[in-house]
Amino acid sequence: MSIIVTGSIAWDYLMRFPGRFRDHILPDHLSHLSVSFLVDEKERHRGGCAPNIAYSLALLGNRPKLMGTAGSDFEDYNRWLRSVGVDTSLTVVYEDEFTATFTVITDLDHNQIASFHTGAMARARELSFHDLNPDEIDWVIISPNDPEAMRRYARQCRELGIKFVYDPSQQLARIDREAFMESLQGASVLTVNDYELEMAKKLSGLDEAGLLEHVDVLVVTRGPEGSSAYTREAEYHAPPAKPRAVVEPTGVGDAFRAGLLTGLSRRWPWPTTLRLANLAAVYVIEHTGTQNHYYTLEEFVQRYRENYGDDAAVQELLAEKKEGMTVGG
Repeated sequence: MSIIVTGSIAWDYLMRFPGRFRDHILPDHLSHLSVSFLVDEKERHRGGCAPNIAYSLALLGNRPKLMGTAGSDFEDYNRWLRSVGVDTSLTVVYEDEFTATFTVITDLDHNQIASFHTGAMARARELSFHDLNPDEIDWVIISPNDPEAMRRYARQCRELGIKFVYDPSQQLARIDREAFMESLQGASVLTVNDYELEMAKKLSGLDEAGLLEHVDVLVVTRGPEGSSAYTREAEYHAPPAKPRAVVEPTGVGDAFRAGLLTGLSRRWPWPTTLRLANLAAVYVIEHTGTQNHYYTLEEFVQRYRENYGDDAAVQELLAEKKEGMTVGG
């Protein structure tokens, strides 16, 4: 099975300020604001929607291909991705750019000051599915990326007859109605969280039934309420898996999408696919960072049983492993 993951590739720099921003920002002087915060913690994490999805796909026994753009500071990241089972042969490195960078300072009240430098991500529109053999591609996911790149990838997948999941996520705040409606056409699945669903409905002027006139399936994640899948004929709901700890939610949606693609690529029924995706997601919330969780397939299947009972389809993951598939770690 060939799954191509497109989306942002980024380094995340997380810093903590041991005070409160409000104590150092003077409301009467906002017209010439100039402040500096001395932070006492700094962490660098591997990030970006596409590698986050690809990492969890590898954990689930897949061999995903990462299609994206990175900069001169990608070497260590690239080496690590390959070591955990992600194929980066479709990732293009631009030596005259930096990999996209997300930088955030968080104070004691959990207020944040953040910046995002697009860097090499802005050149993702230069990549094309027309350079690939569509007969060798089973699924593509179009996750948040350079907006023009996302639009082009959707168009190219339609032209080439490639099945794709459209995952606009945070870019719903950036794109216009025309881009959104064009990208929906031909998508097998539209996936959003419950808040993004309302944004999509407002942007398109359509309700759930209206969206399903343009895509085959609408998948909605609902946080502590689990997830849902809607088709033109039926709807399916799955309760969440139980976290062993709640540490940090960033990246949970990306892991869910890895579970979603795992089920889609094996043509599993929707209840199984949703439950598997819910469980893949819960591992992320138990850790800081979007790629710091790990499990073996045996551990994953056992935890699936603990949350949802036995499922013959999920047992296939172990059978595939015995037949030679590898798991990242």
